[in-house]
Amino acid sequence: MSTPNAHYGFAERWLPRLVLAPSFLLTLVFLYGFIAWNGYLSFTNSRLLPNYEWAGLVQYATLFENERWWVAVRNLGVFAVLFIGGAMAIGITLAILLDQKVRGEGAIRTLYLYPMALSFVVTGTAWKWMLNPGLGLEKLMHDWGFTSFTFDWLVNSDMSIYTVVIAGLWQSSGFVMALFLAGLRGVDDSIIKAAQIDGATLPRIYWKIILPALRPVVFSTLMILSHIAIKSFDLVMALTGGGPGFSSDLPATFMYSMAFTRGQTGLGAASAMMMLATVAAIVVPYLYSELRKDHHG
Repeated sequence: MSTPNAHYGFAERWLPRLVLAPSFLLTLVFLYGFIAWNGYLSFTNSRLLPNYEWAGLVQYATLFENERWWVAVRNLGVFAVLFIGGAMAIGITLAILLDQKVRGEGAIRTLYLYPMALSFVVTGTAWKWMLNPGLGLEKLMHDWGFTSFTFDWLVNSDMSIYTVVIAGLWQSSGFVMALFLAGLRGVDDSIIKAAQIDGATLPRIYWKIILPALRPVVFSTLMILSHIAIKSFDLVMALTGGGPGFSSDLPATFMYSMAFTRGQTGLGAASAMMMLATVAAIVVPYLYSELRKDHHG
C-alpha cells in the first residue's frame, strides 16, 4: 500500500520534468530540428521547393564561387570590427563618465539607453531618412547655405556599409554602457582610493585596475555584440536594403535573398550553415572556457 510520502516523493521528482517537457520538446523540434533540416537541405539541389536528393558539397562550392557572397563576408568583417570596437569604446567611455556621479545621471542614462528600446527596423528607417541626400542631413546643410556639403554614403556603393555601422553604434552603445556601468558599480571604492593614495591617476586606475577586473563583463559584451553583428538583417533591410546593388549585403541578407526571393533554397541553406558555423566558432570556445573554470573552481 502506497504512503502519502511516496506520492509526495513521486510528484516532487516528476512534476518539474512534466512541466518542462512541452517547452523542451518544442525547442528540440523547432530549433534543433529545423537546424538539422536546414543542414540537410544545404547538401541538396533544392531550389524553389525542397529537394531531398543528396547532392554533396555542390551548394557550398557554388557559394564560395559567388561574388555576392564574398562581398557579404567582407562587409561582415568591416561591420563587425567597427560595430563591436566602436560600441565597446563608446559604451566604456560613457560608463566611466557616468561612474563619476555626475548630476542628472538618471536622465542621461535613460537618454543613452533609449535607442535600445527601439527595434532595428525603426532605427534603420530613421537613419535612412536622416542620411538620404535629398531629405536628411545633406539637404539640411544645403538649406542652411552650405551648398558644397555632401554626405551621400547611403547611395554610394563604396560607403553604404558604413551607414549601417553608424546606425548600429547609435542603437547599441547605450546597452554596452549599461553593462559596464553595472560592473563598475560593483567595484569596491576602496580600491580606487588606495590607488589614488599611491599616486595613480584616474585614467590609469581605470585602464590598469578597474577594466581588467571587469573581464567577465568584457567577454559577455563581446559575445552579445558578435551575435548581433553576425545575424544583422532587419537593420540592413530597413536602412539600405542591401544596396546600392548588393554593396551593403551581409550574410543574413544574402541568405534571405537566395532562399526567399531568388528561389535558391539549397544555396540559402548553405549560407545559413556558414553563419551558424561562425557563431559556433565564437560561442563554443567561450562556453568551453567557462565550463572549465566552473569545473576547476
